[in-house]
This record gives sequence, C-alpha cells and structure tokens, in this order.
Amino acid sequence: MTEQMAPSLDFEAMRHAIEESDYDALVAFYADDAEMRMVNKNTTPSSPMVLHGKEEISELLRDVCGRAMTHHVEDEVVLGATTLELQGGMIVRQTNIEAWDE
Repeated sequence: MTEQMAPSLDFEAMRHAIEESDYDALVAFYADDAEMRMVNKNTTPSSPMVLHGKEEISELLRDVCGRAMTHHVEDEVVLGATTLELQGGMIVRQTNIEAWDE
C-alpha cells in the first residue's frame, strides 16, 4: 500500500493552527461549500452531526477556539481520527471520529 499525501495542503500550518487555536488560520483551510461530519458518543455513525458550508464550520471553529482547552497534534492517532477530502488544496469534506471515557 502506498501513502498518498495532498501536495497542496500545508499540514504543518494546519497543526500549528490547531495547537494555537488560531481561528482565522483554521477557517482558511475550508472551501466555501465544505462539509464536516462529526461522529462521537452523542452523534453516532448512523446520525452524525453534519455542518454544511464554510459559514457553519466557522461557527463550530469559533466555539472550539474560544474554549479554555489545548490541542496537540502528534504523529499517532489513538482516540480520534480525521479524514480530509481535498479539491484544489481546500478541504471540501471532513469526517471526525472521537471517543472518550466519562
């Protein structure tokens, strides 16, 4: 199996934006008609939360970036996974899978 990387998406810039909660930088990664799907305990695979368009996605990102929490992006995925579909170097569809203990 060969690994394929998206040549026009700057993953290092994305990692930095996530870790710094840089709202403006994060929003800039999304196409105007992007779609984001969230699957977790509250929004199961059969009923994921789906955000349509950059405007809806930016509302979620504004909320997340405004919280008193930190994120760290590493090489390994343990409790979460994100899949990005790209067109022209912009995110057009994103699916997040999250799991956590309560």
